[in-house]
Amino acid sequence: MIGVTGIAALLAVLFLLGMPVGFAMAVVGFLGFAHIVSVPAGLNMLGSVFWDTFSRYGLTVIPLFIFMGQIAFYSGVNEKLYLAAYRWVGHIRGGIAMSTILACSAFSAICGSNAATAATMSTVALPEMKRFGYHPRLSTGAVACGSTLGVVIPPSVVLIVIGLSTEQSIARLFYGGVGAGLLLALLLMGSVYVVCTLHPEWGPTGPRAGAVDRLRSLLGAFEMILLFALVMLGLYFGFFTPAEAGAAGSLLALLNSVIQRRLTWKGFLASVTDTLRISCMVIVIVGGAVVFGRFLTVTRIPYDIAAWVIGLSLPRTVVMGIIFGIYVIGGAVMDALALLLITIPVFFPVAVELGYDPIWFAVAITVVTTLGAVTPPVGATTYVVGGMAKGVSLQEVFRGVVYFLPAYLLCVVLLMIFPGIATVLPALLR
Repeated sequence: MIGVTGIAALLAVLFLLGMPVGFAMAVVGFLGFAHIVSVPAGLNMLGSVFWDTFSRYGLTVIPLFIFMGQIAFYSGVNEKLYLAAYRWVGHIRGGIAMSTILACSAFSAICGSNAATAATMSTVALPEMKRFGYHPRLSTGAVACGSTLGVVIPPSVVLIVIGLSTEQSIARLFYGGVGAGLLLALLLMGSVYVVCTLHPEWGPTGPRAGAVDRLRSLLGAFEMILLFALVMLGLYFGFFTPAEAGAAGSLLALLNSVIQRRLTWKGFLASVTDTLRISCMVIVIVGGAVVFGRFLTVTRIPYDIAAWVIGLSLPRTVVMGIIFGIYVIGGAVMDALALLLITIPVFFPVAVELGYDPIWFAVAITVVTTLGAVTPPVGATTYVVGGMAKGVSLQEVFRGVVYFLPAYLLCVVLLMIFPGIATVLPALLR
């Protein structure tokens, strides 16, 4: 009962007082732990958790990958990515929206942030689609949903945090996210095709680019390909640890932007500032989640739920469907990263006990919780796009997102039917 009361108190603190997620989890976790054990034990736990969390070498991977993405953002890599995607599929009906999703996929591979991808692609893609007469629902929906690929396609801050929380290999999680991320990108592009089939006037065709222009556009996107290859191949062959891969990627992105004179001193300072701000936010959330997890551990809620679920006479797919449903609902009302950190101590043991691969489960719940980034009332990515789409109401953006929601559900279903989508590549990792 104390554990259930603590969870309810956490939600109340988050919604009624508006306290930041990391602090809310730490406060509720400390008070609950102190009530069950003792106040001195709670103070000792609080100090040791935050000291251990902030001094963990593994967490250095977070600011390094965020810095790499910010350098790419402020040096204008996004424009070249969009141009390359547009040259290849812009002539197809709805092709500009498809090229936007492709560009989001590519930028996600070096960024790992929903909000940064949404802001970047909104700046580049929305004016182009408006110029070519695209319907606002299709254009804003494509940008908002395409931007959610940032937490699935590696390097992903969410996958990093899940790896640290469950003591899994971050490199293996990255490779698991590749298959799921590409599948989701294809399904989102398929959604554009379906919408344009039902409403042909929503996605007029653009001019067909010649073979020479297409090849030149690929050369323009070469730096992104090089960055992605450096990170993923370095991890595959064991040249880098995840933290070293982030450092090498950041250095390459910085050198490339300086050599080509595309990064101003103001842009560099902005990238450092944004990296510090985002990294501090994530690390505080991680620390708060650990405190809250210690509280849940002493209440034995995770173990009792796991034992109760195992004792049910239900197929394991039904149980997993219920868990996914909880993540869909939870992702719609709170931050995805916070939701994962709160619920992983509860559901991860259940998934393992049911015989599911830990990497598959981590990738699958990452895909499921991306729905929270585009669905109300939180829908942070949708709010970013709505704020940058001039002349388009937020309600219209949310209506556009609805057309893409079946793609997420189909992606989860395919992951359940074909788990190898998320497990084959990690199995090849040395």
